[in-house]
Amino acid sequence: MSRKPKKGYFVRGQFVAEGSELDLELKRELKGTDAASKTDLKRESAELQALGEALLTLRAGLFDKLDLGDKLKDAIEEAKRITNFEGKRRQMQFIGKLMRGLDAATLDTVRSALDEQNRGPAQETAVLHDAERWRDRLIADDDALGGWIETHPGTDAQQLRALIRQARKDIKAGPPGEAPRQGKAYREVFQLVRAQLSVHGTDDHAAEAAAQSREEDA
Repeated sequence: MSRKPKKGYFVRGQFVAEGSELDLELKRELKGTDAASKTDLKRESAELQALGEALLTLRAGLFDKLDLGDKLKDAIEEAKRITNFEGKRRQMQFIGKLMRGLDAATLDTVRSALDEQNRGPAQETAVLHDAERWRDRLIADDDALGGWIETHPGTDAQQLRALIRQARKDIKAGPPGEAPRQGKAYREVFQLVRAQLSVHGTDDHAAEAAAQSREEDA
């Protein structure tokens, strides 16, 4: 009487009998892979929904340039109008679902637009701090003006020089023992410097080096 063939399958040329130790081990591995895949999908879904929520804060100039499709754009605009908590939550879930339909290139442009918006406030803060620092140096130090003009040739040197002179006069004119007087010229030096930094950036190492060189040569 012939033996009944075992039920099973082949893996890389090897027969694996159903119920065998190897069969159970392979099934455990497969189950782990499925669980990992589900975890990855869940994490990706959460990330895309968070990206969709961030789009609600994107300013119009950047948002309008994105190729999101009318359905997703309408969903985002609708989410902005919803004030009910549960309604908002459901709308964001819907946006997350639509976000999963975007290709990788479009998602990259979304991330780039959000990064660009986030860089704006930091850059503006850096410009303000540098403008304050340069204003104080220009008013306090004669050599600083040469370094500034050298690296910011677009500056109206005659105007800046006149404002610095007036700002110094205003400070000296203040009552003794009180805080230095900060008049109109003081504020206008700041505005002029800030305008130049906004155009050319805040990397002024060259200007500082030029000013320091003048001090050493004096």
